[in-house]
Amino acid sequence: MPLVRLRGGMSETDVEADDAAVTVVLPDGSELDVPAGATVEDVAYEIGPGLGRDTVAGKIDGELVEKHAAVHDGAQIEIVTDQSDEYLTVLRHSAAHVFAQALQRLHSEATLTIGPPTDEGFYYDVTDVDLDEDDLDAIEAEMDEIIAADYDIERVVRSREEAKAIYADNEYKRQILEEEADDEEVTFYVQDGWQDLCQGPHVDSTGEIGAATLLEVSAAYWRGDEDNDTLTRVYGTAFASESDLEEHLEMREQAKERDHRKIGQEMNLFSIPTVTGPGLPLYHPPGKTVLRELSDFANELNRDHGYEEVETPHVFRTELWKKSGHYENYKDDMFLLDVNDEEYGLKPMNCPGHATIFDQQSWSYRDLPQRYFENGKVYRKEQRGELSGLSRVWSFTIDDGHLFVRPDQIRQEIESVIEMIFEVVETLDLEVEVALATRPDKSVGGDEIWESAEEQLRDVLESGGYDYDVEPGDGAFYGPKIDFGFEDALGRVWDGPTVQLDFNMPERFDLTYTGEDNEEHQPVMIHRALYGSYERFFMVLIEHFDGDFPLWLAPKQVRILPVSDETLGYAHRVKNDLEDAGFRVEVEDRDWTVGRKIRAGHDDRLPYMVVVGDDEAEAGTVSVRDRFENQRGDVDVDTFVDHLTDERDEKRTRPDFVDAA
Repeated sequence: MPLVRLRGGMSETDVEADDAAVTVVLPDGSELDVPAGATVEDVAYEIGPGLGRDTVAGKIDGELVEKHAAVHDGAQIEIVTDQSDEYLTVLRHSAAHVFAQALQRLHSEATLTIGPPTDEGFYYDVTDVDLDEDDLDAIEAEMDEIIAADYDIERVVRSREEAKAIYADNEYKRQILEEEADDEEVTFYVQDGWQDLCQGPHVDSTGEIGAATLLEVSAAYWRGDEDNDTLTRVYGTAFASESDLEEHLEMREQAKERDHRKIGQEMNLFSIPTVTGPGLPLYHPPGKTVLRELSDFANELNRDHGYEEVETPHVFRTELWKKSGHYENYKDDMFLLDVNDEEYGLKPMNCPGHATIFDQQSWSYRDLPQRYFENGKVYRKEQRGELSGLSRVWSFTIDDGHLFVRPDQIRQEIESVIEMIFEVVETLDLEVEVALATRPDKSVGGDEIWESAEEQLRDVLESGGYDYDVEPGDGAFYGPKIDFGFEDALGRVWDGPTVQLDFNMPERFDLTYTGEDNEEHQPVMIHRALYGSYERFFMVLIEHFDGDFPLWLAPKQVRILPVSDETLGYAHRVKNDLEDAGFRVEVEDRDWTVGRKIRAGHDDRLPYMVVVGDDEAEAGTVSVRDRFENQRGDVDVDTFVDHLTDERDEKRTRPDFVDAA
């Protein structure tokens, strides 16, 4: 039998692989036998000594773990080194600890709660200390000293009772110990005598953090629950090099300029006033115009792919939500109402209504698939501290679709949905990331159902040649899903379309169709959305295009700029011609110079400006200027209309009409 040298959390002794061995699966699909109790680091050393020495952390079944984590039989294993994408997450986790140590050096009274890494950097929630933006420079300077000192970051295992004694005066850490940790032993990470309760992973020393900075201070609720204590949250970020940090900060400044809340106010797209309630956006006429165009596009795609439109109310008896499983899984996130001593709930999802529509008549196997779609408004009671512009709201609209299919139709229908999603992606010149989200801790249905559903989605992705990640535990409570994340112009990824396979709701609603054998069979339900939610998709588009929407989406498509009052009448005749062709047009009739009118048009993000003077009025032509400051004179109005029609109908993201000046 082979000999395996065990390292990391185990003693460095040669252990003979025997009946207690477990088999792990490596990224290339090959299998490796290691003794039971072996760690990620042990696996890395077995692959090669160099990889073992370079191991920073690992991934077990897609979940990032410390290198001392034990593997299990059948585990999918990835080794994380400083060349891995996940390395930055590990480094930022360590930077959060450096911040906490620096804070307590300067403010010993500070109480620490949690400090995780994020996609953008890290944060740490603290209390018992009064912090504002003016305090960040001093803390950051202390962080620089800790990084320069290059302290070893050591993993220390302690008993739960010892940990409770350490945190005798910290109710937040004690709550974590009492509610979240299962083992008798817990891990701390220690640097220069300072320690923090943590599962890791971390880099080996503080000096590996090439550059770190603190960004802002805000308020946060303990564990995101507004009924809990209010804490102080400090945001920061870290990179392996100073140049990477500078590039990120420059991108962050660009992101501020592209912030959808800023642009939304400048373009009068939407507002979320305090008087109407948090997370409840109001769409102004320009914003509603964009949403209407998006809705028309989605509706056209749906009809072209055989969907029929349905409509369901905003509120249902909670009996329906109990039947669907939402009540037990979503009750805390639902708005519940007492109506004549009977409980109702604003709908958090549209699917139970669609399932009920399907259940109102009998179906033959020949009738399937049945495809429903609805631009359905839903309501979810997010914590107030989590609400942010259009990215997270209480009220939002899903371009929802639900398909009821025979098992033999699953693959074809999922492939069709993915085709629709990529039509959206390509039309709007977006980048997308794909992920398979698997069974969460809170779920309904048996193991066999989930394994079958996950396998079918995985097979579609792999046979289609899609590059995808696995997101363990991120599936819906009723089934696994394929998620598509939109990458905007600044490289940030936002949740977007989804396709979800559901064997559970048809069973809960006792949905059936008559098969070719004249017996009753249960259909499979597919949930899908092409945008995700209109609100978040609108946010992505605002920031992706920096408010410069392509012609077909722009609230106003053309502004006509008369040179003088004498050409105002001709300007309105041109406006009428363009409006008759179906375009959104306005005339700038303020008593301004042409130069000022052009500057205002650029500020207002108009796709096209049309200048008309005496020469144009006499010749029946226009002078065209686009948002990129290209211009072309002596253009026949009909020629311009034809171009606008082509650009709008083809949904081009950039014009190709005018010549560079």
